[in-house]
Amino acid sequence: MKTIVNEMKVRLRAVSENESVARAVVSAFVATLNPQVEELSDLRCAVSEAVTNAVVHAYPKEHGFLYISVRLYQPREVTVEVSDSGVGIADVEQAREPFFTTGIPGERCGMGFLVMESFCDEVTVKSKVGRGTRVLLRKCLKP
Repeated sequence: MKTIVNEMKVRLRAVSENESVARAVVSAFVATLNPQVEELSDLRCAVSEAVTNAVVHAYPKEHGFLYISVRLYQPREVTVEVSDSGVGIADVEQAREPFFTTGIPGERCGMGFLVMESFCDEVTVKSKVGRGTRVLLRKCLKP
């Protein structure tokens, strides 16, 4: 069983200006584990994609909130959960397909989940239409 070393939770308004805030807060918190620069950069990129997806898709008619939870585990594992209580995703598997987007064609490339997967060891997505989405990013840091 994994032991939690430290954890934090943040609530941010779902606006694009908070993407950089989320990235900075998560990376500062994870930095306490002294990760390699590349590992920290990977997490920053994945968090940025998760937050951007939520900002763009979760609240199309109004601004809601994003909830970010970070846990540090022994030995050197990080989980970052980005969740919202927005519109949800009707078909998670379809949404994870490269180039799929519900946005305006040509404006969004539909690569968000693929980017997250390329920078993390595991990406889990759970969603319910009308209730919101939860994206869990897991990254194992080198010893």
